[in-house]
Amino acid sequence: MAQQSLLGRVGQLVRANINALLDQAEDPQKMLDQMVRDYTQAIREAEQSVAQTIGDLRLMEDDHAEAVSTAKEWGGKAGAASRKADQLRGEGNGTEADRFDQLARVALQRQIDAEDHAKGFEPQIASRTEVVEKLKTGLEGMRRKLEELRSKRDELVARSRMAAAQSQVHDAVKAVDLLDPTSEVSRFEEKVRREEARVRGQEELAASSLDGQFEALEADGDQTEVELRLAALKGGTSTD
Repeated sequence: MAQQSLLGRVGQLVRANINALLDQAEDPQKMLDQMVRDYTQAIREAEQSVAQTIGDLRLMEDDHAEAVSTAKEWGGKAGAASRKADQLRGEGNGTEADRFDQLARVALQRQIDAEDHAKGFEPQIASRTEVVEKLKTGLEGMRRKLEELRSKRDELVARSRMAAAQSQVHDAVKAVDLLDPTSEVSRFEEKVRREEARVRGQEELAASSLDGQFEALEADGDQTEVELRLAALKGGTSTD
């Protein structure tokens, strides 16, 4: 019964449709992580059960081998007793011959009992061997299923990370589009142009002021000449 229950559980795990289960899961990655843990534990328990079943089978085989050996041993004793009885009867010792024939009969009965005992193990050994082979096959299927689970989980994690990275890139591109750095550059360029224009204006203003100073200086020079000539007229002298 225990072996049948274990076989049923192993078969159920091996037949599990991972893709169908993932379609129903709200968080596939968490579900896969839990399934990996469950399968790992189930495999560990199955390995112990299979090992115990194999151990029981080996004990049966040992008992069967011992029964076969015992039967062979009693057969040998029966043969030896029979030969001794024939020898004694040939020597005219019928009483001893009958005793050894009786020993041969006892040995033969023990041989028959041992053979029956050995035969009793044979269907159990055959049945248990079949169960063990099914359990080994199921266990190997569980191990393959575990690798499939791990592969699915790793694939899902990789796809999730890639999707997250793509989302970040998309958000970054969207942010760049919203900020429009070219407009910021244009505003800065316009600011620089205004600053350059202001500097040119100051330069022009400075140049204009310098021209005025020179004009004033020239005007002062002309006035001085007028005054000199006036003084010369008053003194009756000529400026030539």
